[in-house]
Amino acid sequence: MTAYTGRIAATRRGRTVGSRIAAGLVYPLGLPILLLVLWGVVATRATSTFFPDPVTIAEAFRQTWVGPAFVEDVLPSLARLGLGIAASIVLGIAAGTVIGLTHWLRDLLEPLLEFLRAIPPPVLIPVAMLLLGITDTMKVVVIVSGAVWPILLNTIEGVRGTDSVMKETARSFQVSWWERLWFLVLPAASPRIMAGVRQALSVALILMVISEMFASSSGLGYRIAYFQRNYLIAEMWSGILLLGLVGVFLAVAFGLVERRVLRWYHGIREVNRV
Repeated sequence: MTAYTGRIAATRRGRTVGSRIAAGLVYPLGLPILLLVLWGVVATRATSTFFPDPVTIAEAFRQTWVGPAFVEDVLPSLARLGLGIAASIVLGIAAGTVIGLTHWLRDLLEPLLEFLRAIPPPVLIPVAMLLLGITDTMKVVVIVSGAVWPILLNTIEGVRGTDSVMKETARSFQVSWWERLWFLVLPAASPRIMAGVRQALSVALILMVISEMFASSSGLGYRIAYFQRNYLIAEMWSGILLLGLVGVFLAVAFGLVERRVLRWYHGIREVNRV
């Protein structure tokens, strides 16, 4: 009887796990699959050559990006994107922490930061080209010039919003400045910092494409603009599809990192919900 009950429980657990996995796949994949089906139906009835069907784009994707173009265009773009994001994170967190902890410096720089933040980064591309030339460094600088702001401003607000009682308690127990920074200030500001990083990822991807469209001989942005100028419509759409896949990969990777870094924060939120 016990063995029979155990088999029933194991079967139910297996079904529960299977249903969870199925639900986890249906929700994120159901809508994209439905949109692809609708796209295919509409494209077969449309007569415009600028609106190819998904099968044609998939074939163009295979022929265009699976091969030498991946090494010549995709990898350099991803390298510039990665360097730009890494530099933005380091500069944004470092400068934001210093500004957030120093009241007089924050008051002094606030008008200048608001002025610089209002300048659209694509406008700086001609200036960067004059100063740095048409180089990979110029493209990375353009990415940083836009992606650093969400991280910087969120870090400032997160550091400034650290609980004053906790800071005074740490001082009363003679906790060193570095320990207060590492174990109190940065963990308290980490939800705001991660929110800034999430915003910076999309900004960095956009600026990577724009910088390569302006002045480049390789990269995703250059290749998409080349396809558009030469009326290679399916290939152009395949490049846009690849950019979307890169964005999805960044979102998934960031989600994994965020859950690990903010594990304590999500745990507190779950407790508060209960």
